[in-house]
Amino acid sequence: MVKPIVRDIFFLGQKSESSTEADKLVAIDLQDTLAAHRAGCVGMAANMIGYKKRTIIVSMGIMDLVMHNPVIIKKTGPFEAEEGCLSLDGTRKTTRYKDIEVKYQDINFKEKVQKFSGFPAQIVQHEVDHLDGIII
Repeated sequence: MVKPIVRDIFFLGQKSESSTEADKLVAIDLQDTLAAHRAGCVGMAANMIGYKKRTIIVSMGIMDLVMHNPVIIKKTGPFEAEEGCLSLDGTRKTTRYKDIEVKYQDINFKEKVQKFSGFPAQIVQHEVDHLDGIII
């Protein structure tokens, strides 16, 4: 189901709780909502659509990748970036890393470890910040 985008800074500033298999519908709602906003959005965190759960979705070009409980376990190559967000007006400067490694559970809650570089790495970092209550 396509959900409205949350713009409440108090809600967005709270840390998200671990996702469990009972939260499978969160991933489906993220997929539907990202598809509805594809023209101006490349990733979403569950709190952006009202769920305080550690689930994100990242557009990888030809497919969208759902990650439950992502944790960045390695990061190299810091750089300054300017990012926007559907939940916020305008853009903000932040530090990101060119290369990251992430441990997460896939859409079926199977453990994965994956490396990301460049723009996909930047998207993952932005969405993980959302889960930690960090608002750029």
